[in-house]
Amino acid sequence: MRVGVISDTHDNLDAIKKAVKLFNAEGVALVLHAGDFVAPFTAKPFGELNAELIGIFGNNDGDKLLLKERFEGAGVGELHEDPYELKLEGKSVVMTHKPQIVSALTGTYDIVIYGHTHQPDIKKMGGRLVLNPGECGGWLSGKKTVALLDVEKLKAELREL
Repeated sequence: MRVGVISDTHDNLDAIKKAVKLFNAEGVALVLHAGDFVAPFTAKPFGELNAELIGIFGNNDGDKLLLKERFEGAGVGELHEDPYELKLEGKSVVMTHKPQIVSALTGTYDIVIYGHTHQPDIKKMGGRLVLNPGECGGWLSGKKTVALLDVEKLKAELREL
C-alpha cells in the first residue's frame, strides 16, 4: 500500500493543491496528515483527493470543531486528537504532532509519523520506520515537502513540491 504523508500545511492552499495533485498522480490509497492544517478552509483543496484522508490536530489547529465539521461533515476526511494509532497491512502505525514523544513510541509501533519540526526526517530505528515529511506549507524552511510511504517495505521517500 502506498500512502501519502503530509504535515504542517499551515493554510498554504497552493502547496496543498500541489500535494493533492502529486498524491493523485501517484495513486496513493490513503493520505495521513500529521497536524497543523490551521484553518477550516483548507478542507476544500483536500476534497480533491482521490484517497481517504486521516489527520490529527497540531498545536496551531485552533478551531477544532469547525475543522472537524468542514473535513468530516463534507466527507473530506477524518480528524483525530494526538496521538492517533491505526493498522495498515498488518503494521502498527501512530501519528503525533509532538516530536518529544517520538522516541517513546518507536518501541511500540512499526511506523511512527510525526510533524511540528518542519524538518524532514526518515530513519530506521531497530527495524521500525520514523517519518516526518517536513513542512508542506514551506513557510519556515522555504521547502515544501511531502512523503510517499510504502507500508509493506517500511520505506519512505521525500518529494519536494
